[in-house]
Amino acid sequence: MPNIVNRFLPATGSVEGQWERPGPTPDQQRADVIGVLIFFLVSAVALELSRGAGAMAEERSPIWLQHAVLALMILPLVLRRRFPVAVMLAMSALFIALGLWIPALSLQLSFQVAYFASLYSAVAWAKDRRVLWLGTTVVVVAMALWLILALTVSSTFDGLIESIEEGDETSKGILDPLTSIALYNSIVNIAYFGGAILVGLSSRRNALQRAQLAEQAGRITRQSAELARRAVIEERLRIARELHDVVAHHVSVIGVQAGAARRVLNRKPEAAAEALRTIEQVSRQAVTDMRGLLGVLRSGTFDEDPKENEGRHPEPGLADLDALAQSQRAFGLEVDFARIEDVSGALEEVSAPLALSVYRTAQESLTNIRRHSTASAAVLTLRTGRSGEQRWVELETVDNGRPLRHAEPGSGYGLQGVRERVALHRGTAEIGPRSDGGWRVRARFLLH
Repeated sequence: MPNIVNRFLPATGSVEGQWERPGPTPDQQRADVIGVLIFFLVSAVALELSRGAGAMAEERSPIWLQHAVLALMILPLVLRRRFPVAVMLAMSALFIALGLWIPALSLQLSFQVAYFASLYSAVAWAKDRRVLWLGTTVVVVAMALWLILALTVSSTFDGLIESIEEGDETSKGILDPLTSIALYNSIVNIAYFGGAILVGLSSRRNALQRAQLAEQAGRITRQSAELARRAVIEERLRIARELHDVVAHHVSVIGVQAGAARRVLNRKPEAAAEALRTIEQVSRQAVTDMRGLLGVLRSGTFDEDPKENEGRHPEPGLADLDALAQSQRAFGLEVDFARIEDVSGALEEVSAPLALSVYRTAQESLTNIRRHSTASAAVLTLRTGRSGEQRWVELETVDNGRPLRHAEPGSGYGLQGVRERVALHRGTAEIGPRSDGGWRVRARFLLH
């Protein structure tokens, strides 16, 4: 019997061997109490029916005592999940003691089922598996010794031998009575105890699988929430970069025009008025752009209301670069814009998000030239090309100025935004002074 137990013992290094099953919930304990009471009532009825069939004819103990003994064997099952090993050991002792006291009662099906349930529950619910298998080994060995004593020392074996010898030759088996009885009882007990252990292990494995599935579902839920949170953060960072580009561009224009208006206010009123009109237009455009971006932030969701989209303009792209270059001339910066395609129609392959990144890079580069440089001219070049099998689109901005000595220091967010946009598209950025003077911003974005 101990070999049978060891066969079912999980490896100590396995997940199942290391897992500790949680104790029963209040609902499960309540179900145990109700189930045991119903089982006892059904067992009491079955005992009376078997008495009417003559199965208890040789039993002389009082009827109330028989029911009390049956209850004593069944009622401990209310604690089978809370104290599984203790209940198994207690019911093993009761099974032997009560079976010797009232043998006919131990043959009742409910008596056998109750003990089977205690064995199964111990294997399924025990937290300390070493204590469980030690207790199970003790129980199996004790039951084997009790069976041997019952067949060899008590009168049970003698009665079986007499009934066999009184029969005719056709009622005798191929083996002698002692061997037949020993093998029969061995098979029955192996099936009984082995079945209880197998059912308990199956229940434990099912509980482990449910726990793993619940843990995986919880992990997936947490990961989904984290991905959603990161998506929101990334979107807000993108909007923050857009907001910085818009504010930096428009405020720079307003500052330049305001300075020009101040210088020519008394000498050239018409030029001052034109500068003020430009400030008015740029400030209105800045408010409109900021309202659109902040509207997304205020909503707190990506579900857009069609009414909120009214008044918003499409995001700028490559087609707007020429207009961006021309707009700089009004601020005293001559910008030459060139488009160079290695293959005809290559720029049409640029996606809208990438086109927006290219536009914002150009906008930030030109804004920095006006704010931090003495340059009077710049060259803006948009080109496509190929490096091996990888295609790319590149934006290069070059000016002829020097850094302003008394200019206010920038926050650095603009150039950092350029680098982040380039990294987002798996590209490279080259930002810094040229050896022959001026400043270069070269951003290469990978296609596909």
